[in-house]
Amino acid sequence: MTEKSKGQVAKLAADFPTKVARPRVLSVSIKDVRTLTAAFMPFLKKGGLFVPTETDYAMGDEVFLVLKLLESEQFAVAGTVAWLTPSGAQSSRTKGIGVHFKGADGQKLNERIEELIKGVASRRGATHTL
Repeated sequence: MTEKSKGQVAKLAADFPTKVARPRVLSVSIKDVRTLTAAFMPFLKKGGLFVPTETDYAMGDEVFLVLKLLESEQFAVAGTVAWLTPSGAQSSRTKGIGVHFKGADGQKLNERIEELIKGVASRRGATHTL
């Protein structure tokens, strides 16, 4: 290997990230259907959930959501940040993020939430997002 090619390899190595950021873990417990309905984000293609948090996130951040649902079921799903509500948002909205579900586990969770809120969704009140 020539000195020139060694220098090019060294430059490429310096530009390449050595660590891949691991998804941050969010844990949330939703104890009733009214709260679930307010947090559910059906307008996302694969479904999603608003999660109150004081931690700052950016759009597109990868997260891992551990959800205890109605005190009897637990789900663990990967997701992507698709919504941000900053502190001080209008109408005194709670600071937090919307997690867009990913993968087969996300699809199962989305279907389960839709089952649980089926009768309530038509009487939908205030939500954390739209």
